[in-house]
Amino acid sequence: MARGGHNKERDDAERKCIVTGEVQPKAGLIRFVVGPDNQVVPDVLGKLPGRGMYVTADRATLDAARKGQFSRSAKQAVTVPDGLIDEVERQLARRVIDLIALARKAGLAVCGFEKVKGWLAGGERVRVLVQASDGSERGKTKLWTPEGARYFGCLTAAELGLAFGRQSVIHGALAAGGLSDRVVDDATKLRGLREGNGGKTASGKDKEAR
Repeated sequence: MARGGHNKERDDAERKCIVTGEVQPKAGLIRFVVGPDNQVVPDVLGKLPGRGMYVTADRATLDAARKGQFSRSAKQAVTVPDGLIDEVERQLARRVIDLIALARKAGLAVCGFEKVKGWLAGGERVRVLVQASDGSERGKTKLWTPEGARYFGCLTAAELGLAFGRQSVIHGALAAGGLSDRVVDDATKLRGLREGNGGKTASGKDKEAR
């Protein structure tokens, strides 16, 4: 075990992207398996049985996999469902929302400009600063990402609202810890998909990246 209770072998595990051939940490890859009906199934949680096929988390690479690389990697004819990439994005967004909600319930996350600013100014060990992609840029620039923390602007105000049990949220912060590390992993993948979608979420809503 490494410091902080992390399993170093798990954290450092690497896999090869079936499209680019690059070997990279699993945290930057999305796992797929072939189901009993020979259909490609996304495995966002990494728990489905079967031989995993790993693809870099961006739309261009996923699109290339969809156009034939899945079959070549599986060494058999497979069916790729319509809307597979949008489904991956939907599952990742749901995953990030759920993880932030868990952090909130554990007292490890706050939302609202003043509360987040208080954490940042008060020396709290902030691991993640999250701000709504469709929030006011003027307001968002008044907060800062601490050294060693990560910033994400890939969720909408409505999505952050779901995470914090409100109608909408623009600013949020997560304290250091295992839950926040999992948010970083999955939000990184989600950002990769949404930045490669012409500035829109899968539902077609405009977003902004910071």
